[in-house]
Amino acid sequence: MGKRIISQRRGRGTHTYKVRRKAFRFKPQYPKNLAGDGTVVKIFDSAAHSSPLAKVTYSEGSFLMHAFKGMFEGQKITFGGEKGGIRNVGTIPLKTKVFNIESRPGDGGKFMKSGGNSAMIHKIVGDDVFVLFPSKKTKKLNKNCRATIGVAAGAGRLDKPIVKAGKQFHIKKSKSKLWPRTSAVKMNAIDHPFGSGRGKNPKSKIAKRNAPPGRRVGLVRPRRTGKRK
Repeated sequence: MGKRIISQRRGRGTHTYKVRRKAFRFKPQYPKNLAGDGTVVKIFDSAAHSSPLAKVTYSEGSFLMHAFKGMFEGQKITFGGEKGGIRNVGTIPLKTKVFNIESRPGDGGKFMKSGGNSAMIHKIVGDDVFVLFPSKKTKKLNKNCRATIGVAAGAGRLDKPIVKAGKQFHIKKSKSKLWPRTSAVKMNAIDHPFGSGRGKNPKSKIAKRNAPPGRRVGLVRPRRTGKRK
């Protein structure tokens, strides 16, 4: 009797292949009433986020947000209006770097949240604001979507060399990432559809849309294939 291949094993969703639930106990959100001044009470790390989080208190309570580069404890920040650090993208000048951008007004931020990341306000057309991402793609947003001005803190985390495999092991283990990862073409035929020593051209294999989990490997519903010209 054969055993499940890795893609099936990961899809089952055990603790071996997913981040522990405790890591997600902190949920950064923008305040509902975006107007006023706040104070940064504490900056701390979260296992589920690559950028540090900051606890900000203001007149109506407190909230958690992704820290920006240069933030420090005790700092006074303004949000809302046309001069705040957190405000609607429709009021932010062009060419300004922003992060933690909302996809829809009020969703709390969906884009550009990892450490060191930022996007740029590209152009404003009527009620639509176009944001330029690092991938050189632009996204159209509602002018009432909120964002934080600046660059997400935590840049440089990938600059320091790993040096030892043991360090990489602990980095991956903290996020429950599969590591070390064996290449599919290096496996036996019984362990993976790309296995065996024959026909090592896996990139040309496109999984069918209704393929079972054990066959959904390689290019799964690709938008396009081949080298970009």
